[in-house]
Amino acid sequence: MLLDNLALFLRIVERGGLAAGGRDLGLSPASVSERLAALERHYGVSLLVRTTRSLRLTEEGATLVDGARRLLAAAEDLDGRIRLGADRLSGVIRVTAPEDLGRQIIVPALDLFLEAHPEVTVDLDLTDGYVDLVGRGFDFAVRHGVLADSSLKARPLGENRRVVVAAPSYVERHGAPAHPDELAGHDCLLMRFGGNLDRQWSFLVDGEIRNVTVSGRRIANDGGIVRRWCREGRGIALKSVRDVAEDLAEGRLVELLGGFSAGCTALQIVYPPGMTRPRRVRMLIDHLVAELGSERAARRDLSPRALDG
Repeated sequence: MLLDNLALFLRIVERGGLAAGGRDLGLSPASVSERLAALERHYGVSLLVRTTRSLRLTEEGATLVDGARRLLAAAEDLDGRIRLGADRLSGVIRVTAPEDLGRQIIVPALDLFLEAHPEVTVDLDLTDGYVDLVGRGFDFAVRHGVLADSSLKARPLGENRRVVVAAPSYVERHGAPAHPDELAGHDCLLMRFGGNLDRQWSFLVDGEIRNVTVSGRRIANDGGIVRRWCREGRGIALKSVRDVAEDLAEGRLVELLGGFSAGCTALQIVYPPGMTRPRRVRMLIDHLVAELGSERAARRDLSPRALDG
């Protein structure tokens, strides 16, 4: 019963409320309150401070979150080994990844893993914004760039070149910029990452990094929408080469300003520190590292034909 109550407690924290956490587990509000009270009696402390509008962890509650996740992961891992045998995996893995990279590369890799492990469930969240891994209960995330939370641990997946791209139809109508400064005269497609608008694009100009401010009439927080607008000839985009490699290879997009490296961003798997990860999670991480870091993934990072004016 203690493990069940710990699982309920974690669900309440992840969902941000007793009612939402209880609904996920099919429990009535009365049952949720009763089981939470039993957990607090067991430890002799208050775990949550509840008001009509908010819910926050006490210091003891925050400590219990970390410990409960480790305990439940270890218990679930042990249960799977005993019931299914050491070679079989089961259970849920919660993953978050960027929109475009997720659809094109992560999803096919997950499909391979799920085919090999039919008793595993993957709960995938695709978003280009910041995600609180601990607060929302994700096992890990695939992310570009520098970690916003320096406390997270990371497994590198290699560098990910960024390229400036446009559709041939856009270039035919508006011409191709020959220098990064000429982007000021073009309609650029902008990404919003959470509350941050990515209007500063970096280039190597005369041996120095220069940030160029761009503007445009289309802004989105979904990399897939930006890529679609770009393919439709609606503007110039700055994208991960992994996101647009197929478009470049098939001529739907062309690379611009190829002589001014737009730089590379780290691609990595990140996860909370100090957490015992179930074997299924560790194996999926190993699988993604192998898939995304393989020669097959590297070949996707092709050197596309560039158009520089």
